[in-house]
Amino acid sequence: MTGSSICEEELAWLDATAQADLVRRKVLSPTELVEAAIGRIERLDRRLNAVVTPLFEKALAAAGAAGLPDGPFRGVPMLLKDFLCLTAGDPAYGGMRALRDRDWRAPEDSALAARFRSAGFVFCGKTNLPELATSITTEPLAHGATRNPWDLTRSPGGSSGGSAAAVAAGMVPVAHGNDMAGSIRMPASACGVVGLKPSRARTTLGPAYGEYWGPVTHEHVLTRSVRDTAAVLDATAGPASGDPYTAPPALRPYREEVGADPGVLRIGFRTTPPGATNPAHKDCVAAVEHAARLLDSLGHRVEPTSAPCLDDPALFEALVPLFAAVLAWELDQWSERVGERLEPADLEPMNEMLARVGRSVTAAQWLSGTQAWQRWARGVAGLWDEEVDVLLTPTLPAPPAVLGALAPTAQSPEELVAAVSGGIAFTVPFNVTGQPAISLPLYRSDDGLPIGVQLVAAYGREDVLIRLASQLEQAAPWSGERPPSFD
Repeated sequence: MTGSSICEEELAWLDATAQADLVRRKVLSPTELVEAAIGRIERLDRRLNAVVTPLFEKALAAAGAAGLPDGPFRGVPMLLKDFLCLTAGDPAYGGMRALRDRDWRAPEDSALAARFRSAGFVFCGKTNLPELATSITTEPLAHGATRNPWDLTRSPGGSSGGSAAAVAAGMVPVAHGNDMAGSIRMPASACGVVGLKPSRARTTLGPAYGEYWGPVTHEHVLTRSVRDTAAVLDATAGPASGDPYTAPPALRPYREEVGADPGVLRIGFRTTPPGATNPAHKDCVAAVEHAARLLDSLGHRVEPTSAPCLDDPALFEALVPLFAAVLAWELDQWSERVGERLEPADLEPMNEMLARVGRSVTAAQWLSGTQAWQRWARGVAGLWDEEVDVLLTPTLPAPPAVLGALAPTAQSPEELVAAVSGGIAFTVPFNVTGQPAISLPLYRSDDGLPIGVQLVAAYGREDVLIRLASQLEQAAPWSGERPPSFD
């Protein structure tokens, strides 16, 4: 690296805001930032398997181009999850062997990818995920398992597991993820990084989609700092032409909420997964209790809440038929794109089973399930109207799983469906309600594994979460906590 006394290892642990500042002050060039990220990916990914499609030549060309946009993150290297956020001409496999074998490539940028580019980010590659983003571990048959930087025998979570592992290992300061049932927050918890699921429709899914998987899909990033999470949202939030609806506009830039006084908030906490009778794993309970004490010390009104609205069985009764219908639809849309018929047998066993079930779900059943979710969501929203400003829960009901335990062929399809349903118990409710929720790396188990906690605000109130998350980051900083073998 030339032009600076900053060593590569020091650079690796700077957040995106700090890296962009180096470019702005001409301490480093965009090319130097990208070269450093590529070097770290090449050295470390042999152990992690987080990056399935390197885009190094394109990245270096973009970083050195005179037309690199002068956005807030000019020259900062970034990775994209290989799902939904498409980039023109690049491979897009979605964890599917059928797409990998056909080397399918995206015809255009998605609107979100275009906004990342306009912000100045440079795409260095695509990250691993479970096939079609349907699992809570990242172990697709198409690409093999991604390993957790904190313990290489453990899962990084899913479905944005490759992105979370890459950020946690210092490959890049920020990586894209999407969240249909917890897929940003769960890997953020497992890998010890920050993961915000914004409010529904805060970011666009255009131009291809108005909604995706019905109402549950949300897009954002995984980061190491709250200020990055906020600033990237400033760069990407807002509707695109033709979106069916949009979230209420922010009162001011989210970056201005970082460090702002959150006031005294009513914070309720719960450690029993929705629909269950027993609490989460003891480490996850301990993480919530630790966070509750910290919040109390900061002056908030913190009390346990039973939140019985979360236990209404309508949530999980509709889950399998609706997600099964989604898998059947996925096969149909990919058949159209690749120009040949794809069948359930082209998928991994759990997804094959779901796709077969999904082909028998009628339009009336889909509408009934969606209506049941909407009624359920109205009941849950009342908790924020009457009792809390923020709900605190574990992000995951258990510490990161051992690799192989939830692999595509490790259990029967029915057993894997049950395991996935249990794993998303704390996160999927807020995909259905559309509320913003964030996982923060506030706790470590006795054996050093990250254990995240989830904070949930009312619909449209990312500002509340960012203020509170920033306050917690200042009170209990996590920036110095790095995976020991990747420090």
